[in-house]
Amino acid sequence: MINAYTGTQIRAAEAGLLQGQDGASLMRRAAHGLAHHIMALLRARYGGVYGAHVAALIGTGNNGGDGLYAMARLAGRGVACTAILLGGHAHPEGLEAFTRSGGRVVSGGGTPDSSARAQARRFREASEALADVDLVIDAVLGTGARGAIALPEIPADVPVVACDLPSGVDADTGAASDGVLAADLTVTFGALKTGLCVGAGRRLAGNIEVVDIGLEDLLGQPDLRVLTSTDAEAATPRPTSQDHKYSRGVLGLIAGSPRYPGAAVLAATAAVNTSVGMLRTLAPERAAELITQAVPEAVPADGADVRVDAWAMGPGIDDDPAQLAAVEQVLGAGLPAIVDASALRTLQPGQGHARLILTPHVGELEDLLVRVGVRATAADISEDPVRWARWAAVGYSSVVLLKGHTTICVAPDGYTIINLNGPAPLATAGSGDVLTGMLGAMLATSHAGGGTRALVELAATAAYRHGDAARVAGQHGGFGAGQLARVAGQGSF
Repeated sequence: MINAYTGTQIRAAEAGLLQGQDGASLMRRAAHGLAHHIMALLRARYGGVYGAHVAALIGTGNNGGDGLYAMARLAGRGVACTAILLGGHAHPEGLEAFTRSGGRVVSGGGTPDSSARAQARRFREASEALADVDLVIDAVLGTGARGAIALPEIPADVPVVACDLPSGVDADTGAASDGVLAADLTVTFGALKTGLCVGAGRRLAGNIEVVDIGLEDLLGQPDLRVLTSTDAEAATPRPTSQDHKYSRGVLGLIAGSPRYPGAAVLAATAAVNTSVGMLRTLAPERAAELITQAVPEAVPADGADVRVDAWAMGPGIDDDPAQLAAVEQVLGAGLPAIVDASALRTLQPGQGHARLILTPHVGELEDLLVRVGVRATAADISEDPVRWARWAAVGYSSVVLLKGHTTICVAPDGYTIINLNGPAPLATAGSGDVLTGMLGAMLATSHAGGGTRALVELAATAAYRHGDAARVAGQHGGFGAGQLARVAGQGSF
């Protein structure tokens, strides 16, 4: 897995590293990596480096210093460089290195006591300096800075490279202030940062490259981990030559209602195609008929007292009294289960346990938190999703999989894995029902061993495979949840 750290952790590690060396050498190391990735982007986009025109938006702190040192390196490779200073001053040593390289300096902002007319004129001059550039570097605010920023207008077709992180993105949470400039590439220093993986930060960061500046021995435990394809492949349960249908895992599925019979079909189809040993389904009459037509290998169940290895509960059950009663029966028995959709509404804090995986979206997480006495709006959750998913995991003593463009999987002890393999076409009706079927099948097949951390890894792996299935389903154009369910379990491994 790839470790990610908060900005607070990174700054503490940098402080430890600086005890043994001067800050300028650390800054030059970061700048070397930044310049390397900028040159790679210039070659890929324009065919070469020499003669390109690069402008950098330079802040007053160390982030601006990183940008200035990088620009000095670019100038040495034949790049025409313009530094646009957005404050009354810039990092002294970095500015000196840049001016020695022959770069051009433009004042693009002003001091706090500058008149509005003077600041407007400087912004105009900065915009003029950006009119014919081939690439823009955002080196205004770094990991320790927060708050709204005002930036000159960037031409729409010019690629943007963020130095360490897009200015205005919180490195700890991914929250973004107004006016953040979306990057095509973020070159971040020391380690991957949480704020580049979650919330608005993920959308604004573009592609991410990490530059090693020697922090690895000083960072300690990561804030979270990012699942890779290799991790997902290793964590996927697989049958052996000695297995039979029962030893491979039996999943019970409580899904569907008179109003939403299709959700049961989607979950059942996905479960079977994710290679569960046997599927037992508990559904109202119409949903049961549709399941039998779509998935003839599914075995109807008369109630929730059948023998299974795990349950998946909630897709499409709406407010059906019999279905909700079955959910409550499973919750009361303490069995391994996926709790999704309307099944989440029946869950009370005291019913949570270490073998449950809750799969809310943001609105459902808001409701879950209220029941454990935690007030957080949907906007609060979107701004800092890891924090609120952790609150819910503690409140219900269960694993939480928070759905979204970044899937966040959390154990009650705070152990967190995220999945970034979530293609945009997954935002379609019924996609969550497919994920529930896939995750349920994997939970049954794994026999729920290994504790909550193992369940977090299993949940993240299911989300990863859900993303892989979306890529398979979309190979020949758009797709709906029905096609996604039919290819569940297919992908890169």
